[in-house]
Amino acid sequence: MLEFLEQLAKTAGEESLRYFGNIRNQDIDSKVTSKDLVSIADKAVEALIIREITKKFPDHDIFGEETGHAGKNSEFCWIIDPIDGTQSFVKYHPYYSISIAIYKNGRPYAGAVNAPALGRLFTALAGQGAYMNGSAIHVSGCAMLEEAACATGFARLRENKVGPVLEKFNRILPGLRDIKRCGSAALDLAFTAAGVYDGYWEEGLQLYDIAAGVVIVQEAGGMVCDFNGKDNFPADGIIAGPEPVVRKILELLR
Repeated sequence: MLEFLEQLAKTAGEESLRYFGNIRNQDIDSKVTSKDLVSIADKAVEALIIREITKKFPDHDIFGEETGHAGKNSEFCWIIDPIDGTQSFVKYHPYYSISIAIYKNGRPYAGAVNAPALGRLFTALAGQGAYMNGSAIHVSGCAMLEEAACATGFARLRENKVGPVLEKFNRILPGLRDIKRCGSAALDLAFTAAGVYDGYWEEGLQLYDIAAGVVIVQEAGGMVCDFNGKDNFPADGIIAGPEPVVRKILELLR
């Protein structure tokens, strides 16, 4: 199943690159608000992923960002974000990703996050570690918040609810060495798993944004929790990274 997942993420990445740099204004629509975009590439990539999963595993459930949930009461559910970071994608910015996760009986089981414009494919399977382009990855050894370069995002902008987000941001930022802003939650989590970032937090996300990244961080030795230190993520926010950094961010958020 992992081999199929890896190849599927690669194929989906190749499909996305067919559109990358070639998106016109008429190829972009808004969802609920004008800040929440969907492009023809999102739809095409998700259609490809669903088509391939259905051929290989016709009895599995599928939950796609653009198409919703197709439930067959299977123990396996594929959770898809065809292009995470559409705003970056349509602006010909390379920080976007394809995120595909497999949940087994409601728990993270496997994940793939492909950043095709960057040439990085992150994968993980429960109990078997996490990898980038086939090499094992681990969260950073950072234990001091003042030495940490952390990432965050502003998904709440789509809902025009940025005030509380900025209040939390202002609590955390002064204690950090640096802050990163990628625009793809899946890629933020993958970079955190690889130790590129020392930690990550965000709120206002959906399951398809973080499903693959969560299992990759966990298999890379990291901790993942919500803003209350529990596992109700992403509904109650998400924090990820080495345990010492996660716990220090959690203290500030509380």
